Amino acid sequence: MRDAVTTLISNYDITGRYLDRDAIDRLKSYFDTGLGRIQAAAAINANAASIVKQAGSQLFEDLPELIRPGGNAYTTRRYAACLRDMDYYLRYASYALVAGDNYVLDERVLQGLRETYNSLGVPIGPTVRGIQMMKEIVKQQVAATGVSDTSFVDQPFDHMCRELSEQDI
Repeated sequence: MRDAVTTLISNYDITGRYLDRDAIDRLKSYFDTGLGRIQAAAAINANAASIVKQAGSQLFEDLPELIRPGGNAYTTRRYAACLRDMDYYLRYASYALVAGDNYVLDERVLQGLRETYNSLGVPIGPTVRGIQMMKEIVKQQVAATGVSDTSFVDQPFDHMCRELSEQDI
C-alpha cells in the first residue's frame, strides 16, 4: 500500500528531480494533518457499526424503493449485502485517510467493483449516496474529537464517489 510520502518521493525519483518547494509543501500539509488523520481513523474504528447503521437507515429512509419488493436491498440477504458493502467502503476510506493517498481505494475497492456491480445489476446512484452519507457522519464524529478542520476527511469518500459516478455501471 502506498502513502502520500512514498508516492511523492517515487514521482520525484522517477523524473530524477530533487524535492522542490511544492513537494515540501505537500509533505508539510500531510504531516500537519497527521494527528487529525489518526483521530479520524480512531473515530471510524470505534464507531464503524453505528456509522454504517446510521447511513444505511438514512439511505433507506430517503430511498425506500430500495427495500420494497423488486428493490436492490429487498430481502434480508440483499439488505445485509448492502450494509456489508458500506462497511467495506468505510474501512478502506479509513486506510486512505491515514495514508493520505487514494491508491488503496483504486487498487482494492474500485477496480473489481465495476465488474461486480455490472454483473449483479446494482444501481450506482444509491451506492454513491450512501458513501456521501457516511462521509458526513464521519466528519461530524471527527469534529467531535476536537479536530477543527475536517476537510481532509472528504478526500477518500469524494474519490470513491467521483470514480463510481464517472463509470457506466
